[in-house]
Amino acid sequence: MRQGELLWRPSPEWTDRTTITRYQRWLAERRGLEFDGYDQLWRWSVGNLEAFWSSIVDFCEVRFSTPPSAVLGKRSMPGAEWFPGARLSYAEHIFRGKQPDAAALHHASEIRELGEWSWAQLRSQVAGIAAGLRELGVGPGDRVAAYMPNIPETVAAFLAGASIGAVWSSAAPEFGARSVIDRFAQIEPKVLLAIDGYRYGGREFDRRSIVAEIADSIPRLGRVVTFGYLDGSGWEEGFLDSEGGPGGDSLEFEQVPFDHPLWVLYSSGTTGLPKPIVHSQGGILLEQLKKGYLHLDAQPGDRLFWFSTTGWMMWNFLVGVLLTDASIVLFDGNPGHPDLGTLWDLAERTGMTCFGTSAAFVATCMKGGVEPRAGRDLSALRAVGSTGSPLSPEGFRWVYDQLGPDLWLFSTSGGTDVCTAFVGGVPTLPVYVGELQARALGCAVEAWDESGHSVVDEVGELVITEPMPSMPICFWGDEDGSRYREAYFEMFPGVWRHGDWIEITSRGTAIITGRSDSTINRGGVRMGTAEIYRAVMALPEVLDALVIDLPAREGSDGWMPLFVVLRPGVSLSDELISQIRARIRSDCSPRHVPDEVLQIEEVPRTLSGKVLEVPVKRILMGTTVEQAASRESLANPAALDYFVGLATKDEKGRGAAA
Repeated sequence: MRQGELLWRPSPEWTDRTTITRYQRWLAERRGLEFDGYDQLWRWSVGNLEAFWSSIVDFCEVRFSTPPSAVLGKRSMPGAEWFPGARLSYAEHIFRGKQPDAAALHHASEIRELGEWSWAQLRSQVAGIAAGLRELGVGPGDRVAAYMPNIPETVAAFLAGASIGAVWSSAAPEFGARSVIDRFAQIEPKVLLAIDGYRYGGREFDRRSIVAEIADSIPRLGRVVTFGYLDGSGWEEGFLDSEGGPGGDSLEFEQVPFDHPLWVLYSSGTTGLPKPIVHSQGGILLEQLKKGYLHLDAQPGDRLFWFSTTGWMMWNFLVGVLLTDASIVLFDGNPGHPDLGTLWDLAERTGMTCFGTSAAFVATCMKGGVEPRAGRDLSALRAVGSTGSPLSPEGFRWVYDQLGPDLWLFSTSGGTDVCTAFVGGVPTLPVYVGELQARALGCAVEAWDESGHSVVDEVGELVITEPMPSMPICFWGDEDGSRYREAYFEMFPGVWRHGDWIEITSRGTAIITGRSDSTINRGGVRMGTAEIYRAVMALPEVLDALVIDLPAREGSDGWMPLFVVLRPGVSLSDELISQIRARIRSDCSPRHVPDEVLQIEEVPRTLSGKVLEVPVKRILMGTTVEQAASRESLANPAALDYFVGLATKDEKGRGAAA
């Protein structure tokens, strides 16, 4: 599979029906602006921030209860001031113009059969929860934390909190107590919403003792409200029966300043406490309107799905699709139980039009021999989205081979930090193997070399040179802003450095090659780890991989091991090692051929699926596991034990062990 090969081009009919085409016509009619293609539109959007974001406000009919005095009061980064003086409600925009009987969301889990909530049902639930929260003394600015799964009641609880100006924060039920405490204790919620337990992979997990431990460790927590998910009892008695009741007409929307906090998301927390990232009601509203309408092309009748838990920003991203005229699909459970056809079955049963997933899931399906269309009617499916890590060229080809040539595949990249993708899907552009279609509107993304110069057709640091409304307004508790500045603005003052390697091609596409803080630099040749993984995992025997480059120390040479997870029944033979090395030599470079190839049971990953390259590197250099990584933030903490053992071996060239 050749990177850069054309896979798909939108037809004139497809292009004509997209919302972004309608938006460009609107710009021509209302603003007298005409653009020759997407690249010109993008350049205008980042070069004229005030004009672009005011056009989003007008095109999407944003309702300000109090109008702003300007679009951009201050342009500095950090510290940009968007729409000063404006007041609005995020939740109000979710519900406006919705038909009561129309479907708002579809949901399924290992506990519940496939179901559907209408907009009337969702509104009633939101009103009831909001009334219950008010009875508990929750008001604007108070934090509401949720230890809840990806079910409709969690969506309703978030919107209820937003409707009264409370600040939302959630953690998935599979998070351990320490991981949840590390997050929620920083923001001191007034109310904790928590389930009794959940089912995953056919097993039931009682979380009541974990909830008690969490509650005992959160300062100034006022109340725990339980939701019976395992036993089917729902919200505890009295919560929805508070004064005001769950009546749809009783739902009110607190009008808050544009920069009023909407939610707190968290960095992965692999080292130290997770960063509590605060986004604003207005900033997220504008970003999600732009993304949902123009980049996802969510239209009436569409049903959008993205596999996520409530501990990942993609859950927040998916809920934002409700700002459009589309409905969303929720799933709670193991995507591989009872087999890898579970989510494809869900796609058929819901009439899903957009299937959002991760590159890892695509790779697993590909290597597992999954055939999504075998015995299933997926004729409604018109788009597949992928994020979480770079989608391999083989993954691109698999999607088109399995789902048909007329499908729009968009690979995206962004981050929890901005709760969006800043490079990714554009429905009117072609799809090339291994490439993200374009930089998103309003996102001034560039690749910079070490001297701070923009480069094209070369790998560089991913930077954002102009502010975005969805950039964090702060880190919670970071009173002087020092932690925020250190996270993004230390390398290039006044310019956001994201921490990824990116290449912007001459045709405007983008290629993400991994985290810049885990780049492999061998003999002056830098390469992102994603490129090495792509080469290695092209071999059918390899299911997963982790590569680490340890620097030379006194008395030892540098050491670059490659750790591989192999298909069941496959052993790491000399022949397979030779194939792995040959593949890296040909696909990457001779300098990046590993010094050693070692077989492991599993690659350590965070709860959101990210590979723990830097923490493993620190462990192998002698850092204690407690200092290198928070086990509570990992999906598979036992996977670190192998590396702890390896670090203690007295073998030449193995970092601290040398």
